Amino acid sequence: MKPTRRQWLSAAPAAAAVASAATQASTAQASTAQSSASAAARPNVILVISDQFRWDCIGAMGLNPMNLTPNLDRMAARGVLFRSAFCNQPVCAPARGSIFTGQYASKHGVWRNGIGLPETATTLASEMKRAGYSTNYIGKWHLAPPDPGTAAEPHGPVRPQHRGGFQDLWEAANALEWTSHAYEGDLFDGEGKPIHFANRYRADFMTDRAQLFLRSRAAKSPFLLTLSYLEVHHQNDKDTFDPPREFVNRYPNPFIPQDLRPLPGSWPSQISDYFACVAKMDEIVGTIRQTLAENDLDKNTILMFTSDHGNHFRTRNSEYKRSPHESSIHVPLIVEGPGFNRGMQVSELVSQVDYAPTLLSAAGLGVPASMQGHNILPLLEGHRENWRNEVYFEMSEYVTGRGLRTPQYTYAVAAPRVPGWKDATTVEKYVEYMLYDLYADPHQHLNLAGRAPYQKTAADLRQRLRARMLEASGDRATIDPAWFPYS
Repeated sequence: MKPTRRQWLSAAPAAAAVASAATQASTAQASTAQSSASAAARPNVILVISDQFRWDCIGAMGLNPMNLTPNLDRMAARGVLFRSAFCNQPVCAPARGSIFTGQYASKHGVWRNGIGLPETATTLASEMKRAGYSTNYIGKWHLAPPDPGTAAEPHGPVRPQHRGGFQDLWEAANALEWTSHAYEGDLFDGEGKPIHFANRYRADFMTDRAQLFLRSRAAKSPFLLTLSYLEVHHQNDKDTFDPPREFVNRYPNPFIPQDLRPLPGSWPSQISDYFACVAKMDEIVGTIRQTLAENDLDKNTILMFTSDHGNHFRTRNSEYKRSPHESSIHVPLIVEGPGFNRGMQVSELVSQVDYAPTLLSAAGLGVPASMQGHNILPLLEGHRENWRNEVYFEMSEYVTGRGLRTPQYTYAVAAPRVPGWKDATTVEKYVEYMLYDLYADPHQHLNLAGRAPYQKTAADLRQRLRARMLEASGDRATIDPAWFPYS
């Protein structure tokens, strides 16, 4: 008899009190064998995160004609392409916290970089481990707390209790951008010892490590593997995008996305190298897919490709993200494998808090009550009637803000820059500062905040946003209309 979910999750199912010791042992052995068989039948899950990857670079989106992503396009053609996927906080650590916990940043607590994910957090990894999966991680983590006795964010090793439930293979650096360059650097193993690489492109080195895992015995049982690449993120200490040597100068006359063209920023000098990094990440995805096929893992492995946030090349503020614009919050999301091989595109708005509930559901596991996101799978069956087709997001560091992305509008509010404005936990008032009509202005060049013809729209969005803030974290801050309305 197949064990119930409660039995399957139990390390030693209870036998009847009247059974003999021999019967108890026999029952336990049979149950363990059934549990192992049930676990082995569950799909493997590989989550690939490419840092700072613009959604519109994906060729299948139909907006970039440069053919940068043939492997991702093939993945989209086989699986599901989500055309409207968004991050819930456009900065590294908060976005990653939302991916793994299924919670908004104000709920999981990592509302800016440099705050650790709580040791007790319920995550995708902790739930899969509890259900018999091995949980494995390679790459950038960015969710460790400051080093004891300091306020400094750690760059290198991450203590086991700070790994968000990843308990098996661990080859990572908390902030890989500070422990490596494109052709030299360090990851750190489960014991905190450096894994040094040199004269090997960083993304290729990480992929080598992933291939070792996929070809090993560890990949024969159900596993969760997260591959968190720094590419296509800029190299912080040099402020450059660093493609592999063989990709340098590959795109001397690049296509320029419409949102960038009229705006000053760093894109004239950086976009060619950025696109080269995108093309390399696409090649990496092709390598992973090929490795899965060669090891007969492709038929029972869910592969998800996404990013933590986008990149606006300093056109919207003084750095690369942390704004409510599509170039910051719109992210790629492609999934293939069991349950997803449908050759379809989904237009409904989804976000990072939905990833963990969806992957758990696809693996046949329950979704913890702590997760605020929703399982996306019903959308694949055409069940849209109960889907709330809007995304709530938060912002920190450059501004402290909140926002809504609906099919037609992007609406954002920010805390006035008075003393304490950077601390999102104490803000009591926000003010409308951005409103874009995406039907009329998809590239977001005309800010409508405060304009008289849009005040009724703003009032409706203001009310909806306040409800979402309260729902997300109990935030009761007020929202003022734009302080300087146009006549």
